[in-house]
Amino acid sequence: MRGFNPDNVINGTYGELWFDGDYMAEVLSCKGELNIKYTSITRVGHLIDGQKMTGLEGKGEFKLHKVSSTVMGKVSDSLKRGKTPSFTIISKVADPDALGAERVAFYNCKLDKAILADWEAQKNAEESYSFTFEDW
Repeated sequence: MRGFNPDNVINGTYGELWFDGDYMAEVLSCKGELNIKYTSITRVGHLIDGQKMTGLEGKGEFKLHKVSSTVMGKVSDSLKRGKTPSFTIISKVADPDALGAERVAFYNCKLDKAILADWEAQKNAEESYSFTFEDW
């Protein structure tokens, strides 16, 4: 791209998040990424190994203002029953000045932790959850 209109830069203020079907108006940020796994391949006549892609790892994170116990409640209920909590997380950003919108659904999400309590005097509470996913 030789140039672009600065108004077209996507602004995260227009982001939205759904956690297992629940709209999370309190969302502050969301990120999902794929880490590519490689295996070194030795080759005769080369001092540097080649790299063969052998897998993918889906990881993400979202941050919320602490408004309710929606996430903690769903995770806690599953854990108390001895079940692995698994969720669908949908991220959307649709800045009206940008050239388009992005919507990504992450499937079979597993949170890395369950936050039962986290607060500090004179500080607005936030929750930050990291997760893995199996499909998008």
